Amino acid sequence: MSEHQSEEVQQIEKLYEFSERLNASKDKSQNVEDYEGIIKMAKTSMKAKQLASQLIPRYFKFFPTLSTEAFDAHMDCIDEENLGVRVQAIRGLPLFCKDTPDIVSKIVDVLVQLLNTEETVERDAVHKALMSLIRQDPKASLTALFTHAGVTPTTDDQIREKVLNFIRDKVFPLKGELLKPQEEMERRITDLIKQSLEDVTGGEFKMFMDFLTSLSIFGGKAPQERMQELVEIIEGQADLDAQFDVSDTDHIDRLISCLQLALPFFASGAPTSRFLNYLNKHIIPVFDKLPEERKLDLLKALADISPYTTAQEARQMLPSIVQLLKKYMPARKTGEEMNFTYVECLLYAFHHLAHKVPNATNSLCGYKIVTGQPSDRLGEDFSELNKDFTERLTTVEDLTKTTMKKLTQGMTEHNKAMSAAKTDEEKATVKTKKQNTTTGLRTCNNILAMTKPLHAKVPSFIGDTNINLSWKEATKPLPSATTTTIGGKRPANSNSGSGNNVSAKRGRGSSGMSNQLVNKAFQGISSHGGGRGGNRRRGGGRGRGQGRGHW
Repeated sequence: MSEHQSEEVQQIEKLYEFSERLNASKDKSQNVEDYEGIIKMAKTSMKAKQLASQLIPRYFKFFPTLSTEAFDAHMDCIDEENLGVRVQAIRGLPLFCKDTPDIVSKIVDVLVQLLNTEETVERDAVHKALMSLIRQDPKASLTALFTHAGVTPTTDDQIREKVLNFIRDKVFPLKGELLKPQEEMERRITDLIKQSLEDVTGGEFKMFMDFLTSLSIFGGKAPQERMQELVEIIEGQADLDAQFDVSDTDHIDRLISCLQLALPFFASGAPTSRFLNYLNKHIIPVFDKLPEERKLDLLKALADISPYTTAQEARQMLPSIVQLLKKYMPARKTGEEMNFTYVECLLYAFHHLAHKVPNATNSLCGYKIVTGQPSDRLGEDFSELNKDFTERLTTVEDLTKTTMKKLTQGMTEHNKAMSAAKTDEEKATVKTKKQNTTTGLRTCNNILAMTKPLHAKVPSFIGDTNINLSWKEATKPLPSATTTTIGGKRPANSNSGSGNNVSAKRGRGSSGMSNQLVNKAFQGISSHGGGRGGNRRRGGGRGRGQGRGHW
């Protein structure tokens, strides 16, 4: 045996002697020399350091006067180059907190810095140590952990990303086990998440919102004020207090994404007013100036939110929607382009808004709807408006029918091409064309279904979910229709829209590639078939110093 090995054996034996005396002692605080011996051995050989890393935290609570010296020695082991020593020291960190909970936050801070390691064994040890701490003291541990999930001037982006990944992969899946007592801890973690949302990317925000909606306090039986709380979180992320800058594409992306995230809560009764007021006041007036690739996404968002408006909100929004409708519904066949998906979105929004306040369409479209209210404005002549609106509807129908014929012919050609296709690549190309043509036909069918009831002087406005927007997956119609003739009673649930479609609507942003391909299905079909709504440009990575970065 070499001299070094002999010395290392003696050190190990010494450590066992110190530990045996401490273990046997009834008043361990009297064994100061033994604990000092352990601390001293933590600065010797590798194997001694590994054993000392187990013993220092085990007896830590009995020697408060040596706490600084003991902790420093343990930290030196964590900084050791030898992986085995580091891993053993990491495993010992939670033991410091078993009887001294006041240092939980300090230990969590240490472990967070260690998340950045590239060694798999070491990273696993860090994860297990953090989970052990969270089980010991969930409130203090999670509070300390979430201080690294937010953004400050001194934030290390790499470590923050590791923390977010740890929260997502390790903490969230075990929420039922870790968040106890349940209601208290769910409320606590909700507050911690709110504090972490100051500067997040779209993906990070959705991750947090998905977790919040999985908590029991925001579950299916949660009161309406809880839904309102979630909407307020989303409203804050959408920057609804900010002055809108039409060149700020990040803001419009964030606004549309947040609107989509809020849809399930609107369906549960949370008010839509702040979003709608912002859209009506800041966005729609500058719609023409928006980048082309954002316009379609905005119109889809307007269509999605329209079933959940109140009567007052519908009355405020209708003039803007009618104005856009007239812009995108050609007055006559003059060679003016028509974007079919734009018209589909706007007709859908028009129907749902008009269903809430039918007589508002008298002064906007020249209808003759009698409700007995002064807002009927029956003594005024709006016949020219009605003539213009009806002509536009007829032009739209003619263009749509022509386009449907050509799409149907195109489908026949696609079917022939599919039969002739030999390679998988050829079949995939034809399949995509067929899917896009199918979507185009759905758009056309929807347009005709929504224009047909609008020709009468007293039209029927669609206020149910029987119209399934073309970019969404097909859903089964409700067993009982709620399309009403104007002047009849509104169904009790008309303000909140259909709750049945919430899961289908949630989080369905408009995919840029699908927008682009569907537009191609319309292109070349007629002089009115060009699709203006284009491909949605998704933001990439996040750059600190640029606000929230890209959504």
